[in-house]
Amino acid sequence: MSTPTSAVTVETRTIDFVPETERHGSVRSLFTLWFGGNMQVTAVAAGAIAVAVGLPLGWALLASVLGHLLGAVFMALHSAQGPKLGIPQMIQSRAQFGYLGAVLPLLLVVLMYVGYFASSAVLNGQALASLTGLPVDVAIVVANAFTAALTIFGYRLLHATEKWLSAISGIAFAVLSIQLLRTYGLGDTGSGEFDVGLFLLAVAIAATWQLTYAPYVADYSRYLPEATSVRAAFWYTYTGTVLASSWMFAFGAVATSAAAGAFDGGSVDFIAGLGGAPVWLFLLVILAGNGAVNALNLYGMFMSTTTTLTALGTSRVGPALRTGLILLGAVVGTVIAVVGRENFLGNFTNFILLLAYFLIPWTSINLVDFYLVRKERYVIDDIFSATGRYGGVDWRAMTAYLVGIAIELPFVSSDFYAGPFVEPLGGADVSWIIGIFVAGGLYWALMTKYPVRRGFDALRGDAPVAS
Repeated sequence: MSTPTSAVTVETRTIDFVPETERHGSVRSLFTLWFGGNMQVTAVAAGAIAVAVGLPLGWALLASVLGHLLGAVFMALHSAQGPKLGIPQMIQSRAQFGYLGAVLPLLLVVLMYVGYFASSAVLNGQALASLTGLPVDVAIVVANAFTAALTIFGYRLLHATEKWLSAISGIAFAVLSIQLLRTYGLGDTGSGEFDVGLFLLAVAIAATWQLTYAPYVADYSRYLPEATSVRAAFWYTYTGTVLASSWMFAFGAVATSAAAGAFDGGSVDFIAGLGGAPVWLFLLVILAGNGAVNALNLYGMFMSTTTTLTALGTSRVGPALRTGLILLGAVVGTVIAVVGRENFLGNFTNFILLLAYFLIPWTSINLVDFYLVRKERYVIDDIFSATGRYGGVDWRAMTAYLVGIAIELPFVSSDFYAGPFVEPLGGADVSWIIGIFVAGGLYWALMTKYPVRRGFDALRGDAPVAS
C-alpha cells in the first residue's frame, strides 16, 4: 500500500493501471463520496420532474424511490469493479467492445458528461449570482473555473472534498427540509389522477439518474486495495447513493407540489431562502456541493476523452495535455450552459431520458461480462494494447449493443420521439427495462456460443490467443 500523500497533491495518473503499491484508502469512503455527490440541487431539480409532469406527490415519491433502488444496483455493481481491476471504468469497456470498438460508447459517454456538466453549471451560476450579485452568465463562468481547478487536482482531493461535503450538505439540507415542510407542508398530495405511464416515466428518470454514474463510478474506487471486498464496495456505494438521491428527489417533488410557483422547477434562491438568515450560508453550501459533484462530471469527461484519444493514436497524456483537456471540457460545458439555461428544466428532462437509451445496453453488457462471462478475470496489459487479445472491434458486444438500442426504440416515450408501443402501454416508457435484459442476455448468449473471436482470445480472458 502506498505512503499517504496530501489531498492537494495533483494526481499524476490518468487512465493507466494503479499498482498495488499505490493503492490506498478505506472502502467506507465510497459511502461519503456518493452520499455527498448526490446532496445537490441538480438532484432536487430532477426530483421535481415527476410532479411537474402531473403525477400525484405520493406516487411521485414512490416512483423515485423505486427507480433509485433499481438503478443503483447496476451503478454499485460497477463500483465494485474498481478495486479488482485498478483501471477506470470506460477503458475496461475495451475488454467487451474491443480496443477500437469501445470508442462508440465512449463518445456517447463524453456527450453525457458535457450535458450533465452544463446542467449543473446552470444551477451553480444561479447560486453564485445570488451570493455575489454577478450576472448569471458571468457567475457560471466563475463557478466552472472553481470546478475545473478541483478536477485538475484529481482523485484524492475529490474524495476529501466529498467527505466533508457529505456532512455539511447533510446538515444544511436537513434544516432546509424541515423548513420546507414547516412552511409549505406537502401540498395537495391527492391532486391529479394516478397514471401508469407517468409513474413509469418517473421510475425511469430516477433509475437513469443512477445509471448515468455507471460510466465513471469505478474511477473513484480504482485506488482502493485489490483485496477490498466486492460486497463491501457494493453496499457502501449503494447505500450512499440511494439515501442521498432519494432524499433530494423527494425534496424536489415536495417543493413542486407545495410551492410550485415559488420553486419554479428548481430555483436555487427558493431553496436557500428556506433556511432563513443567513441565506448566504446556504447558498455557499449549495454552490460548494454542486460545484464538487460537477467536478466528478468533468473528471469523467476527461477520463473518457483520454481513453478515446489513446485508442485513436495518442501515445501518452502528460500533465500539460491532461490540464488542457480538463479546461477544454470546462469551456465546452460552460458555453452550452450559458446558451441553454433559459429552458433549463425542459432541456434537463429530455437530456436525462435520452441518456438511458444509449447507456443501458452498455451497462448491461459490461456487468454481464465482468460477473458472468469472464468472472473478474482480465489481462490488464492487453486492455492497453491495440494488438492484444481485446484488439479491434468485438462483433459480439457491438451486435448486442446495437440490437439493445434498436429494441428500445418502439418503447421510447419522449418529446422528440414516441415509439409505436407507447400508446398501447398508456404512455409508459419501459425501454430501459427491455434494453437491460435484451442487450445483456444477447451478449451472454453470443459469448457462450462464440467463446473465441478469431485472431483474438477465448471466453475466459486468461487463455492463450486462439484462432
